[in-house]
This record gives sequence, structure tokens and C-alpha cells, in this order.
Amino acid sequence: MNVRAQGIFLSARPHGETAVIARILTEEYGMLAGYVAGGRGRHLRPVVIPGNLVDAELRAKSDSQLPFARLELLESRGPWLSEPLPAAAINWLTSLTASVLPERQSYPELYTVLKAVLDAICGAPSARGWLGALVTYEILLLRDLGYGGGTAPQVSDFDDAMAAFDRLFTPIEKHLLAGTYGDVMSARTLLRTRLAKISGT
Repeated sequence: MNVRAQGIFLSARPHGETAVIARILTEEYGMLAGYVAGGRGRHLRPVVIPGNLVDAELRAKSDSQLPFARLELLESRGPWLSEPLPAAAINWLTSLTASVLPERQSYPELYTVLKAVLDAICGAPSARGWLGALVTYEILLLRDLGYGGGTAPQVSDFDDAMAAFDRLFTPIEKHLLAGTYGDVMSARTLLRTRLAKISGT
């Protein structure tokens, strides 16, 4: 395996004293896992932030071997992690994606939409500008992984987006995250709590 591609950094699981096992979503190759030496060190800590856009080079001697990954930061989401609502949204999207997508299967539409939603979260003045897009991404995940999902709802205002967001809780928990190790849904619950401060519900 010898791959170089831009991708969205999804997660970093500690490995050994300083390394991480990274998961990165690329447009052409799908989700890739790789061993990042020094991933918890001072130099790479700003790079291995969920939501970041990175240039990734992954090399392995065989397809069965976990590739070694070298990462270069292209665009940082770090400044938004100090903002409670954007941070919760980024954490939910990246945790969900890292947990449910199979490795090395291309989902170019999911990649494009996820990148657009992350851009909107970091660019819009409030969640009213991105919640509808987040709901669309959740529906696409359900659809592309074989659990229906249907078409994206017509969202005319923030209340419509909140209603759609609430309706998707059960199908995501029941289908996408059934049997998943760890409580990924807690990230969605935290996001819902923070959204409630805008909606009042």
C-alpha cells in the first residue's frame, strides 16, 4: 500500500507512549487507518485534531499491515474547539464517521458533504447556518450504509432542522451504532443539549 491523499482527520487513538492510530477520511480511498509515530508529541498534536484537513501519506508492505502514516496540516479546526457548540458538532460528526464507515471503501459524496458541513460549522455565525446540513449528512450516512435514510428533508428554518435532528436519534442509535464499542451517542446528546440553548427546547 502506498497512498497519498488529502483527507479529513477523524480520530486518534493512543498507541504506546507517544504514537496514535489515526483514522482519516479521503475522497478517493475512503476511510484509512494509519500508525502515526509521535502523534501525541508537541509537533503533531495540532495536526491530529478531529475535523482538520490533512495531507496524508500512508505506506505499508502489505494490505494486511497497518500502514505508517505521515501527516501535514492543510487546514485547522483547532480555533473552533474552544467554542462549545462548534466543538460539540465537530466531535459528533467525526466520532460518528470514524465509528461507522468501513475502511478502504470510497464514499466520495459523504466526503464532500462532510467537508462542506465542517466548513459551515466553522464559517457560519450560529448553528442556524449549519444544522440543516448536519442533518443531511446523517441521512446520507444512513442511506449509503444501507439503512434507508430517504431524502434530505426540506428545512425552512431552525425549528425544522431541530425536529429532523431529533427524529434521526433512534435510527442512528439502532442501526449505525448498534454494537459499537464506546458510547458515541453521548457526543450527539451533548450536541443536542447545546443546541437546546438556541432553540429553547
